[in-house]
Amino acid sequence: MAPGKDGKRQDVPTKIFVNLPVKDLGRSVEFFTKLGFKFDPRFTDKNATCMIVGSDIFVMLLAKGFFKTFTKKEISDAAKSTEVIVALSAPGRDAVDALVDRALSAGAKISNQPTDQGWMYGRSFQDPDGHLWEIFYMDEGAIGKNAAGA
Repeated sequence: MAPGKDGKRQDVPTKIFVNLPVKDLGRSVEFFTKLGFKFDPRFTDKNATCMIVGSDIFVMLLAKGFFKTFTKKEISDAAKSTEVIVALSAPGRDAVDALVDRALSAGAKISNQPTDQGWMYGRSFQDPDGHLWEIFYMDEGAIGKNAAGA
């Protein structure tokens, strides 16, 4: 529960579950395991797995057929179009490089060139299904000190 403007607790969501369709669940689990992620076995079966990103942040990797049971809309092909970019923070520039380098070694493709704004550094990649991931480090103490146009 997050505090409201008056400082009292409000009934708002506090956990994030990003749901992504995948073509080959086993391949996706293998890929993200190589990046260092763990999975919650309570939410893992032949149709889905729950990748743990943080204490309140999870990515549900869902086999495409199972994902389809949650929507009447057409499922986009992440290799051809983009609906979302999943951005994850890292504790430093070296950690950004290390995670993206592991992703590339595990079969990811670079999606954009690295960005360096002084106070924020990031690199991005496409996972085996084409989903876009941005890994970034933000020096919150330096925000605005050397931002563009400042």
